[in-house]
Parts: sequence; C-alpha cells; structure tokens
Amino acid sequence: MATTKITIKSNSAIRIEGDFEIVDSEGKVYGLGGREVISLCRCGLTKNAPFCDGSHKENFTHEATAFDLPEKKV
Repeated sequence: MATTKITIKSNSAIRIEGDFEIVDSEGKVYGLGGREVISLCRCGLTKNAPFCDGSHKENFTHEATAFDLPEKKV
C-alpha cells in the first residue's frame, strides 16, 4: 500500500495525505508545519498558492471521475 494518497476532489482541491514533501521549482522544500494532510489549489483563486484556502467555493466546477490514460508512447 502506498504511503501517500492523492485525491482529486470534484469542484475542489487536490488532497494529499500520508508521508510526502512538496518542493518548489528549485527543489526548496515547503514547510508544512507537521501536517500529514494538505490540499493543493486547482482553481487559481487562492491567496495562499499553491495551497487551497477555499476561494474556489461557487467559482470552480470540475467533476472528478477516474479514467485510464492511453498507453505510454515508446
């Protein structure tokens, strides 16, 4: 079983749970203050990017439904 679970929530953020770290484009680690669950923004409205602050309420719609990607091109 994976130590990290990522959930794409409908009309909401990406929820990450478990053992993980988040780094910026230069590899610098975000301080998560001991959190084991965080949400990343998908709507672009947050004031706390890349983390969700709930700004998407009533302003973002996307029904998250799992699907299979096509085979990887070689």
